[in-house]
Amino acid sequence: MKHQHLERFFEFLVVGVALGVVEDLIAVKLITGEPIDPRMIGIVVAVAIPFAALSELVVDRKDFVELLGIRKMERKLLR
Repeated sequence: MKHQHLERFFEFLVVGVALGVVEDLIAVKLITGEPIDPRMIGIVVAVAIPFAALSELVVDRKDFVELLGIRKMERKLLR
């Protein structure tokens, strides 16, 4: 990966992890009612990191639009 791509990857990874952690903590608190403690935060961070990294690797691909078939749908709609 080029430096620019690596920098962008880590920027989005940090944002993805932060948003994932907040979202998961809210969900755990609402569903279980358990107090949020450092152990729970550690578990949530450990779960959020791989999902954020995977999503960044998939979405950062240049052919992501083609993988979803969005270009084909656009062409069909524009006809």
